[in-house]
Amino acid sequence: QVFCGVDLIPTATVVLASENARASATKTGTGPVDAAYRAVDECVADLNGAQFTLLEYSVNAVTGGIDAMAEIVVRIRDKKTGATYVGNSASTDVVVSSVRAYVNAVNRAVQAMEESPPLHPQLNN
Repeated sequence: QVFCGVDLIPTATVVLASENARASATKTGTGPVDAAYRAVDECVADLNGAQFTLLEYSVNAVTGGIDAMAEIVVRIRDKKTGATYVGNSASTDVVVSSVRAYVNAVNRAVQAMEESPPLHPQLNN
């Protein structure tokens, strides 16, 4: 869930779950995507201690018009190993697609590190 707008502090609440655990975090940021990424980072750290640095964030319009679909591509680096991972997603909602792309990259990193089940935003456990 994201709150943002004129005269509001961008705030995001994220819930991530794996098969065995669940974490939630509420963070603020410079914008809605930054706030959401900070919340994801806190959840991931709570679930398995992993920490990442965002190296690249790219937005590309896949379709045109008022309901254009945006493709988000992110590249992250594992702070411990230095390995890089890419995630992507597409949606008409840029914030949702951004979070899905980031979680996609984090899942690739977590699976490579621990061979653990992937995290899923808002998985009801």
